[in-house]
Amino acid sequence: MQQLTLFTEKEKQQLLNKRKGETKFGEQIQLIPNLTKIYDDIARLDVDYVIFGISEDIGVAANHGKTGTYKAWDATLKVLLNIQSNTFTNPNRVLVLGQLEYPEERKALLSLDLSKKKQLAKVRHFVETIDRDVTHLVTAILEAGKIPIIIGGGHNNAYGNIKGAALAYKQRMNVINFDAHSDFRSDEGRHSGNGFSYAYAEGFLKYYFIFGLHENYTSQNLLSRLKKVKSIKYNTYEAIAVRQELDYSSELKSAADHINDRPFGIEMDCDAIRHVPSSAMTSSGFSSEKARQFIHYFGSHKNAAYLHICEAAPTPSNETQVGKLITYLITDFIRAKNACNL
Repeated sequence: MQQLTLFTEKEKQQLLNKRKGETKFGEQIQLIPNLTKIYDDIARLDVDYVIFGISEDIGVAANHGKTGTYKAWDATLKVLLNIQSNTFTNPNRVLVLGQLEYPEERKALLSLDLSKKKQLAKVRHFVETIDRDVTHLVTAILEAGKIPIIIGGGHNNAYGNIKGAALAYKQRMNVINFDAHSDFRSDEGRHSGNGFSYAYAEGFLKYYFIFGLHENYTSQNLLSRLKKVKSIKYNTYEAIAVRQELDYSSELKSAADHINDRPFGIEMDCDAIRHVPSSAMTSSGFSSEKARQFIHYFGSHKNAAYLHICEAAPTPSNETQVGKLITYLITDFIRAKNACNL
């Protein structure tokens, strides 16, 4: 794959901070030194999880959002590789594959005026290129019998995750989405706000649950649209955390009842987590502990097919904290899946 850059042993060694008497996670992960056929290379490795990054914010820009989501992968690697290797983390079952990256498209983006329709359309066409790459990679990983963990980029990449998984499983996918927004906006050209609506319209998405929708940031037209689609359900952050009309734990079960009858994807948008620097950072959202509980709960289901953590937009001053949060979510998912497979 032209846009896939493999993570190398040299890069790993540069990022590792070794200590006497300790073994770090990164010291025991698996790598692919050379890429021939992506399916064959992954299938022959004795691993359970394939972690890869998507270093892009093109879908966010196409949605007029705050860019910077391309930085999340690097921020995560710096932390993930340096956590402890122990009985809780099992890094020998993990392949860190590398990243999809789009430097030429990002460079072109800087020269475009997105207030002009033709130039905006060009950026949204870039997103379609990313869609194809994500779809191909997710399909290959799942067909090889491994579980994809996708880090970084905008929520536009949900489309490729869903389509890729649907092609691998040869059936429509269900999805649970921890998000302040539905990302079910109109089919107006691809961007980070309509990955799920495109996946639904094209027959790759069946049942969809939006967990923690923010009432202030969902239009009435969109609420009406969601109500018309019987296979979509949602709850709101305000109903759970502010008015306390709904109980968090009970809502986890209700959401699971809606989507766990077949393979489903877990989508985690960092916009929904309080004070996480992201494309639409919120001062009022779920805590990181609630996000971790969410990942643990759904990762514990046998039908959980993949994990996608997106929309984080770290800066040099907070990249370590962002990397720590995403690393916690990754390891919570792996621990949950390991426990459910025992």
